[in-house]
Amino acid sequence: MISNAVAAAEESDFNVLVPPLYDIVWSLVVFIVIALFFWKFVIPMFTKVINEREEKIEGGLKKAEQAQAEAANKQAEHEELLKEARAEAAGIREQARAEAEAIRAEKKAELQAELDRQTATAKAQIEAERQAAVVSLRSEVGSLAVGLASGVVGESLKDDQRANALVDRFLADLDNDQKAGTQY
Repeated sequence: MISNAVAAAEESDFNVLVPPLYDIVWSLVVFIVIALFFWKFVIPMFTKVINEREEKIEGGLKKAEQAQAEAANKQAEHEELLKEARAEAAGIREQARAEAEAIRAEKKAELQAELDRQTATAKAQIEAERQAAVVSLRSEVGSLAVGLASGVVGESLKDDQRANALVDRFLADLDNDQKAGTQY
């Protein structure tokens, strides 16, 4: 049987690689119909879907670029605000330092004025006490001198004018002796 088929094939000029013409024509007609169907209906749908996706992608890219530009602007704005805040904080610190220095100087001046006032008060008080002591000593020295002079002279020096003149002369002599002693 196989040999008969091979023999028949050799007699009919049947070629396995080249089909008969009617098969080629009908295959070409079916191919053209399917190609036209794809060309008319399927490819435009694919093109439409691809174009829509392309537009969505481009819109997303534009939105992403805008968002990125906005973020960059916000970042720059934030950095600028941060820079201004740092500069303001430095200014406030410097102002506080200057105010502290001014307060320190003011308090130092007030303290110095208070010390000067207390020193002047103390000096005035010391001078007043010295004057009081001098007056007290003069009266005591005067009474002692009058008592001594009365004992030496042998007469009473109860007369105030004479006693005062004697005491003043005695104290003047003491002052002269004291001044002469301090000069050496």
